[in-house]
Amino acid sequence: MRILLTNDDGIHAPGLKILEEIAAELSDDIWIVAPSEEQSGAGHSLTLTRPVRLRQHGERRFSVSGTPTDSVMMGLSQVLGKDRRPDLILSGVNRGANLGDDVTYSGTVSAAVEGALAGVRSIALSQVYSREGMGDDVPFAAARGWGAKVIRPLLDTPFAQRTLVNINFPPCAAEHVEGVRVVRQGFHDYRRSSIVKGTDPRGYDYYWFGLQGVEHTPGHETDLEAIQDSFVSVTPLQLDLTHNASLDPIAQAYAAI
Repeated sequence: MRILLTNDDGIHAPGLKILEEIAAELSDDIWIVAPSEEQSGAGHSLTLTRPVRLRQHGERRFSVSGTPTDSVMMGLSQVLGKDRRPDLILSGVNRGANLGDDVTYSGTVSAAVEGALAGVRSIALSQVYSREGMGDDVPFAAARGWGAKVIRPLLDTPFAQRTLVNINFPPCAAEHVEGVRVVRQGFHDYRRSSIVKGTDPRGYDYYWFGLQGVEHTPGHETDLEAIQDSFVSVTPLQLDLTHNASLDPIAQAYAAI
C-alpha cells in the first residue's frame, strides 16, 4: 500500500512526525509532500498569484511553497505521477481540533478533500489539546497510541465517491481514551467568536481572529461531544454541499420570471 502524507502545519511539524510513525505501522511505502511553512486556516485554497516551488528534503520527502491543497496536487501530479498513484492519503496529525463546522477553515481537512476529489481514499487526523497544552507543548499521545488502530478498519471499508473521513483524538493520554465513536459533524455558535484587538509598536490597530465557538449540538451524537467524553471521533464528510430540501422552494420563487 502506497501512502501519501501531508498536513497544514508544515514539513517540520511534530504532528507530521507522529503521522509518519502511524503510517509506518501500515506500510513501508510512504511519501511526504507537505507545505514548507504553516498553513493553518488555509482551507481549500489554491495558490494562483505566484509560482509554487517544490523542494526535496530526502528520499520520498518533499515540501511545497504553498497550501495543503497545492501539496496534494503536486504530490499526485509531480512527485508520484500516474504510475505511482497512492492508495491512501493521510493528512495531519494536526495540532488542534478540526471539529464541527471548523472543518471548513481547516487546511488539514482540505488536503483530504483534494485527495477525495482525485479519487484517492483520504483521511484527516487531528489532535485536540487543552488550554494547558498550547504552543509547542501539544501532546500527541492519543493520536500516536490510537492512530493506526483507528485507520485500519477504514482500509477495507468502501468510501463513496467524493467523501473522506475526519478523525479527531481527545486531549488525554492514550490509556485514558474511552474508545471510538462514529458520529456526525457538530456545529458551533460563532456569534460569540472572539476577535482580539491590539496596537502594534507604531500605534496602528491590529486584529487577531480566534475561533472560540460555543458548542451548539444537543445530546451525545456529534464529534464535539465525542471528544468531550474522551472518545476518538470518526466522521465521514461529503463534498456535495447542496441543500436538497431548498431546491424546490427556491425554484418556485423564480417560477414567475
